[in-house]
Amino acid sequence: MFTLSELWSVSERQGRYKLLKPWWEVFMDYLVLLMLMVSVLAGTLLLSKDGVVCVPVHSLSSNYSSNFEIPSDSPTSPFISDTSPSHSILAEGPAKGRRTNLDFQQYVYISQVCYHEALPWFSRFLPYVTLLQSLLLLASGCFWFHFPLTSARIEHFLAILGKCCESPWTSRALSRTAKLDSAHSQPPEEEQMMRPQVPPVPASITRQSSLDSGTDSPLLVRAGSMSTTPAQPSPCPSTLSRCSTLSSLSIPEPASLLKTAQVIPEVSRPGPTLDRSDGEQARALFERVRRFRSHCESSDIIYKVYTTQTVFKVLKAIVIVSYTAPLLGSITFSHMCQPHSFALTGYQVFQCSHSLSSVLRKLMQAYVGLVGLYGLLGIYTLYWIVHKSLRQYSFQCLRDVGSMLDAPDLSNDLAFLLHMTDQYDPLLAQRLSVFLSPVSETRLMEENLECRWNATRLRSMITSDHQGRSLLQLVAVPRLPPALFTLSQLEVLKLELIGDAKLTAQISNMSALRELHLYHCSAAVEPTALVVLQERLESLHLTFTQAAEIPSWVYSLRGLQELHLTGRLASEGSVGRGWALGSLRHLRHLRVLTLRGMVQRIPAELSEIAGSLVRLEIHNEGTRLLVLTGLRRLVGLGELELQGCQLERLPSALLALTRLRSLDLQQNCLRTLEELLGLQHLRRLSCLRLAHNRVLALPASVGMLRALELLDLSHNQLQNLPPALFTLHRLRRLLLGGNLLEELPADVGALTLLTELDLSGNRIESLPKELFTSCVELRILNVANNSLGTLQPGLGCLSHLSQLDVHGNNLEELPVELGCCSGLRGGGLLVESWLLHTLPGHIRDFLQQTHSTSCASSEANSRPVSDSFPTFSTAQWSFLSAVESRI
Repeated sequence: MFTLSELWSVSERQGRYKLLKPWWEVFMDYLVLLMLMVSVLAGTLLLSKDGVVCVPVHSLSSNYSSNFEIPSDSPTSPFISDTSPSHSILAEGPAKGRRTNLDFQQYVYISQVCYHEALPWFSRFLPYVTLLQSLLLLASGCFWFHFPLTSARIEHFLAILGKCCESPWTSRALSRTAKLDSAHSQPPEEEQMMRPQVPPVPASITRQSSLDSGTDSPLLVRAGSMSTTPAQPSPCPSTLSRCSTLSSLSIPEPASLLKTAQVIPEVSRPGPTLDRSDGEQARALFERVRRFRSHCESSDIIYKVYTTQTVFKVLKAIVIVSYTAPLLGSITFSHMCQPHSFALTGYQVFQCSHSLSSVLRKLMQAYVGLVGLYGLLGIYTLYWIVHKSLRQYSFQCLRDVGSMLDAPDLSNDLAFLLHMTDQYDPLLAQRLSVFLSPVSETRLMEENLECRWNATRLRSMITSDHQGRSLLQLVAVPRLPPALFTLSQLEVLKLELIGDAKLTAQISNMSALRELHLYHCSAAVEPTALVVLQERLESLHLTFTQAAEIPSWVYSLRGLQELHLTGRLASEGSVGRGWALGSLRHLRHLRVLTLRGMVQRIPAELSEIAGSLVRLEIHNEGTRLLVLTGLRRLVGLGELELQGCQLERLPSALLALTRLRSLDLQQNCLRTLEELLGLQHLRRLSCLRLAHNRVLALPASVGMLRALELLDLSHNQLQNLPPALFTLHRLRRLLLGGNLLEELPADVGALTLLTELDLSGNRIESLPKELFTSCVELRILNVANNSLGTLQPGLGCLSHLSQLDVHGNNLEELPVELGCCSGLRGGGLLVESWLLHTLPGHIRDFLQQTHSTSCASSEANSRPVSDSFPTFSTAQWSFLSAVESRI
């Protein structure tokens, strides 16, 4: 047995399919229903009253003129019959035969035999055949709704269409479109002034006009029944239509309501906003429509199945009419029968009457008429399919009236489904176009951003960077929230993984903005906003994948002082060509340029800013820098960093940089420093960083660099130090950690201005006493991870010492002279905890006291500050990794 719920679901599914049935399909369904009724009625009559009544016919009767031959063995008398009275009446002479007293049974027998022998088959079975034909037509009419390859797409389309009709965003988008159209079609001001003023309309009338216009009409209710799990209506005001001009595109309204709607000053009212749940549902629906469109436009299986189904119905109707119509004339009332029962009844020929012949003939004529009309509708459907391009759908009608100008044209199955829904109600396609429009999706994102990213939330996210400037970081936001441009005190803005970032003219309100970071963010800038950036922006950080992604407006920032580029700046396998940078001649005030990527040559474009460029940083990430001749043109360069460039010797182009103050060649492949002698012409060179290379020995020519104040040779392969090194009397920082040194020469005492000495990670067993007696300005001493057995008692002479790292050595005790180093208080002494107990209690307590000031470690000072990748929390990094995997 069928349950009530199952029957209800079937009726509900049939109701949903109504949206895809044009008027001819509905008419054909009713015709099939009438065919079934006619067939069932005829079949019922046959089952209840069907039969024939037969009477014998005399062979010499004037009413009978056939050529039947009487058998030779029959009696001589032509009147052969029973002795029944009826027989004697029909016979001209006395009847002959055997009396059986079974007259009634004989006639019943004759009627049964003649029913099967004399009555044609179509008089007995044609109603049943028509019933089977009607059922076949009924099944073929809804075949495309149940075929596996088409039913899933149809179900999905109907569900999406129902969601589009239910979504509050549909009403808002159509209302906004109607207002824009009415604004363009408003009469001049003089005509408006001549019109009489109409009092405001109550809310109930406005609501009724909204229902009439189709914004919240019963169409929504019908579409709502298409979804098995309809979404709950939103309580926000956006679900109600506020403008009765919504259906001005397609449905005419009463004149009174139109006049009333034109008088209401709705433009001045603040529009209702979607709540968060409605906004999220609308965004999900945009994505769902996008995926369904890409799936349906890839094939035309629904179109082919529907066309094949229509051709089958037309052929079936033609076949039914072709063989049924000729049979109607053979359904007669009278039939002659020869049952071969002469020996039983005495008669050879009987005349039979079919009582249902006239009724069956009329029913079958009606059936043939219905089938003919059904075939004509099928032919019209084929003409409609052939005449109209159903695999292409255009929203040109909406574009002509000025709404949904960006709704894309559709093709294949999705276009065919929309053509079918247009036959039911054109407003359905208009509602679906809201979720096909990129402009509509952009407006939704803007409203969601305004709701979620308001000024209060953005101000709560502002932090301070290492320089104390106000900083705001936005990660993976769909668009820039409008409230961002109200932060007038913001100094640093970081935009990361924002696909559609647009800087509008409102950026002029951000008067304090000086630094901008764009991390995989292709930002578009309006002309008015570009003027503001040209005047105010001082530092720009860009991170990209290919150099072609660098916005063209970057090269027009004439007030820019720092430009940091991170990404692939040259094509693979090219040396002389492959740069995608534009002209830098407009960057007349550029002082700092940082290139982080696989650079194969010094770009020739740098010659355009050679007069203003002071600092150049190239971090090549292990790619060999082949051509450095471009450095000769940068005569005004003061700081140069070439890290990770696979350099094997000092470039000769450095000799032309007479103003160079800082040279950083860390993380290269330098093995020899014989070219240091050529650097003696660089009179201003005060900082030389050669860490993380493969230097085996330091040449004596290092003594020619008289102006050096910082020398970084950490993480090399040095085994000894030349005496010439200690002739650099201006040297303040000497970093030698991570080498193979076994001793520190006593000549180190000549470096009287030394403030930082890093000897960590070597093999030193003892420190010379000259270090403690002569280098009295020493503030940071790092001798960790060596082989020191003791510390010299002269350690107390270093009164300015603020950080001492001796962990990882072979010390057995600490000298009490540490109590004289007042700068070590509050964590300045880095040593194993058990060694602290070798000190007297008062000295230990003195060293463990908190200190207000803290000193930076030598390792932090030996490495440059990197800003190529911003620091995120663990949750942010997990989120970004998921986003980048999708990209």
